Amino acid sequence: FGGLQELPGLNKPVICAVNGLAFGGGFEIMISCDIIIAAEHATFALPEPRVGLAALAGGLHRLPRLIGLKRAMGMILTGRHVSAKEGMELGFVNEVVPKGEALAGAECWANLILQNGPMSIRASKQTMHRGLGVSLEQALAEQFDYPAVKALATSEDYIEGPKAFAEKRPPQWKGR
Repeated sequence: FGGLQELPGLNKPVICAVNGLAFGGGFEIMISCDIIIAAEHATFALPEPRVGLAALAGGLHRLPRLIGLKRAMGMILTGRHVSAKEGMELGFVNEVVPKGEALAGAECWANLILQNGPMSIRASKQTMHRGLGVSLEQALAEQFDYPAVKALATSEDYIEGPKAFAEKRPPQWKGR
């Protein structure tokens, strides 16, 4: 998959726009993304068991973490197709948009993210992903040692955000 299954390791948010089918490897790449926007006609599945294979590009590990063990088992062991609406109900789709509007929906999410401090986004993403691999207690104890959190705490943006808020003006992010 050309490294695309490693998307959670990227510092920047990755938004996926699905405007049709996301089956097998496409679904596995999709659930590697941070935010998923799906057109109302989009359909999802991990159909590998139907042809004697297994979703070994991350789907078998990511899906249970996203939607819970029993829901994931229901999808994975049957290979059944899931609609965009059900994907949202299950929790792996962030927003369902009209047919043909997935990319525009993804751009709206990107614009919302761009309003925030870039170093805050990086620290938030890194903290969430690292914290998922350990207990809550360990995550809380270690979060201030994460590189992106340390960089944020010593940045110009760390001062600019609260200052702009107090002055009732939009912040001027520098990313440093």
